[in-house]
Amino acid sequence: MKTLATRWLLLLSVCLFAPGCGPTTFVVGISPGDREMTATVVDKPQDRRTKDRVAIIDVSGMILNAKTPGLLTEGENPVSRFREALDRAAEDKYVRAVILRLNTPGGAVTASDAMYRDVLSFKQETGKPVVVQMMDVAASGGYYLACAGDHIVAYPSTVTASIGVIIQTVSLQPALSSIGIQTEAITSGPNKDAGSPLSEMTDSHRATLKAMVDEFYAGFTSVVREARPTINDKDFADVTDGRIVSGERAMEVGLVDSLGDLDDAFTKAKQLAGIKDAALIRYHRPLEYVATPYASAQTPAAGSTQVNLLQLNLGGELGTLTQPGFYYVWLPGVR
Repeated sequence: MKTLATRWLLLLSVCLFAPGCGPTTFVVGISPGDREMTATVVDKPQDRRTKDRVAIIDVSGMILNAKTPGLLTEGENPVSRFREALDRAAEDKYVRAVILRLNTPGGAVTASDAMYRDVLSFKQETGKPVVVQMMDVAASGGYYLACAGDHIVAYPSTVTASIGVIIQTVSLQPALSSIGIQTEAITSGPNKDAGSPLSEMTDSHRATLKAMVDEFYAGFTSVVREARPTINDKDFADVTDGRIVSGERAMEVGLVDSLGDLDDAFTKAKQLAGIKDAALIRYHRPLEYVATPYASAQTPAAGSTQVNLLQLNLGGELGTLTQPGFYYVWLPGVR
């Protein structure tokens, strides 16, 4: 009896600690092996006879082509999850349009581009319109992804733009030299160790990395120009210099199409799909809690501050930039 009571106490402690401030789903016994996404209606149509649907697909946190571990879970790859949700929307004949809801500061260059291309392919193959709803932040790679949509809706207080590229480097060489540690890399060429934390940045290294930043930046601005051809040259130069702007300012210069909320995005999606009424649905994993259109069914975003019984991750999103790579990302304090 004492052993059984101890086990139940431990289990109860985990259940109380794990959910944070969200609802708890507690399963005793065999959990479902099928992890395929399922659809839940979060807003019923006025006409209960209609079968038409509009699907919300969320992109939250850093855009990375890597698993984002959560509490007691190994996490998911946000690029993979995004593609899976798009595939479900493509296969469902009753889904007539998609609302792409963004709350992201951006992320890796290639991951952002991959998701952008997935949306373009989805639209070309299905003919279903995509309306973008910007939430708190839809900046840099988030704005890059938004350019794939047919119509962009932002809140007046949304933080967006930050159109630019960054590669963050750090050099440990001076600190190591000060304590008598010398490093030496034997390379096949003078630029092989460009950006290495164990080498000193040379003019050649800097020029090589800057050339790649300029190349990716040119690609970014061409995507924006293609998606927003009506922005005049003066405003275009201003809003593509890396600065962030509010949703209201974005509306003034033409970076977004309208100001509004999820209801406005839903109305626009139905309008573009040529339907009068539809159910609003969310795709999610089995056992994930989805009650309203605003509920988050996603695993914790990469870089979020979380307590994990197996891993303490307090690095935050700034820690992401210590990983090698080029980023379309806006993070306060990073220059």
